[in-house]
Amino acid sequence: MNKQEFLDNLKGALSGLTQSEIDGRLAFYAEMIDDKVEEGMSEEQAVTELGSAEDIASQIISEIPITRLIKERVKPKRRLSVWEFVLLFLGFPVWFPLLIAVFAIIFTVYVAVWSVILSLWAVFVSFIALALFGAVCGVLSIICSNSLKGISLIGLSIVSLGLSILMFFACLAATKGILLLTKKTAIYIKSSFIKKGDL
Repeated sequence: MNKQEFLDNLKGALSGLTQSEIDGRLAFYAEMIDDKVEEGMSEEQAVTELGSAEDIASQIISEIPITRLIKERVKPKRRLSVWEFVLLFLGFPVWFPLLIAVFAIIFTVYVAVWSVILSLWAVFVSFIALALFGAVCGVLSIICSNSLKGISLIGLSIVSLGLSILMFFACLAATKGILLLTKKTAIYIKSSFIKKGDL
C-alpha cells in the first residue's frame, strides 16, 4: 500500500470527525511517512511500519475526550421549534428518570465487575498471608517440640504459596481483560458519537 492509499483509508476511517480534525491527522501521518522515506525506506515499508489505518483510527478516537465528542454531537444543527421545546419540557418527567436509570444500571454493572476483580485480589492476598502465617507457626511448632504439627503447617504454607502464585496470574489476566474491555467499550461509545457523515 502506498502513501496515498493509506491516507485515503485513514480519511475514510475518520470520516465522522470534523474536517479540521481529519486534515490535521492526515497531515501528521503524511509527514511521518515522508520522514521515513527520507531516512531511506520505501513508501510501502513506511506505511507497513505505521500499521493499519483502522488501528490508527481507533487509537485516534480513543484519545479524543468523550466530552468533546458529546458536545459536538449534541450541538443543535438548527434552533428548536416551539412545539419541539414544549414536547421536551412536557416529556421531561418521563425521559429524564429513564436516562438516569440507564446510567445507574451501566454504573452498577461496571462497579460489580470491578468488585469481582477486587475480590480475586483479596483471595490472592489471603493465600499469601496464610503461607506466611503457616510457615511461622510451623517453625514455632517445631521449635516447641511438636514436629508433626510443625511439618503439617509448613506443608500447608507451601501449598498456599503455590495457590497464591496461580491466583496472581489469574488476577492479572482478569484485570487486563477488564481493562481491555473497558477500553473497547469506551472506543465503541465514542465511535457511536462520530458516525460517518454526521458531523
